[in-house]
Amino acid sequence: MPATTLAILNPHAGNVSRLLGRIESRLLESFSDAPGGLEIERTRAPRDASRIAREASRAGVKRLIVGGGDGTLGEVVSGLLAAGLGQETEIGLLPLGSGCDFARTVGVPRALDQAIDALRSGLCRRVDAGRVVHTGPGGEEETRFFLNEASFGLSGSIVDSVNRHPGKLGPRAGFLRASLGAIARHHQPDVVVRVDGKEVHAGRIALVLAANGRYCGAGMEMAPGAECDDGLLDVVIVKALSRPRLGYNLPSLYSGRHVNHPAVSVHRGTRVEAEPVGGDHAPLDIDGEAAGGAPMRVDLLPRAIGLFGLPGPGRRP
Repeated sequence: MPATTLAILNPHAGNVSRLLGRIESRLLESFSDAPGGLEIERTRAPRDASRIAREASRAGVKRLIVGGGDGTLGEVVSGLLAAGLGQETEIGLLPLGSGCDFARTVGVPRALDQAIDALRSGLCRRVDAGRVVHTGPGGEEETRFFLNEASFGLSGSIVDSVNRHPGKLGPRAGFLRASLGAIARHHQPDVVVRVDGKEVHAGRIALVLAANGRYCGAGMEMAPGAECDDGLLDVVIVKALSRPRLGYNLPSLYSGRHVNHPAVSVHRGTRVEAEPVGGDHAPLDIDGEAAGGAPMRVDLLPRAIGLFGLPGPGRRP
């Protein structure tokens, strides 16, 4: 019989490799008296977390602790939802990656010991997820799932830069450096965007974001009004701006003030469709991972995933 709880740890998340032994010992100690016990498995390759989550859920594991960033979390969510297992297994967040923006939205502590304590004593909550049908890197159609966000344009260029050139500046400084570099070279594509079938934008854009969580880019409050269990996506559209104006307004992304800018509009709905005009390329970002490009369609999946170990409103385990 498998353990009822499995921790999936990404040893390449952030700068976690030197702490991994302590993290595993702390988890085993904390869950030593938990019914069914705890097992730990490390990921070894891209998308490994999807496979581990799917196989564990099918084997009867009821709780998955995800130790990593938004990318690792997105892989686990994709593994469960693609296999129709979203109602079978709950997820607990152990934020170890560089961004961990969805953990910010639901209030999971970044401090390791506090986050592990919350996994034992925190609340349970069902949240929405998103499904993205998009063009893959080779031009093929792909389907992925997310908890936090899917976006294209400037954000796709930024995450591609961050993932290609990881540095030692820390997550926020790294994303800021990548943002400035992407602004300097980013092409602003011509796209048509529809929300629930209604055209809300036609023209050049800097960024289009379909958000379930409030944050992306290691703390940028891109969708300050988003709620992850309200049955709606917050769609943030930033129209094309000159490079100097994009750079000048970059700090407002961290406070959410950008939504008051005249070039920014916010819409809410359950389906977002975006199509480049005239073959323009719009690089796609799904939960902090580069993922091909538009055209894309995003559908909200209400209350698709159960979380545990959370502060705030919810139910006790």
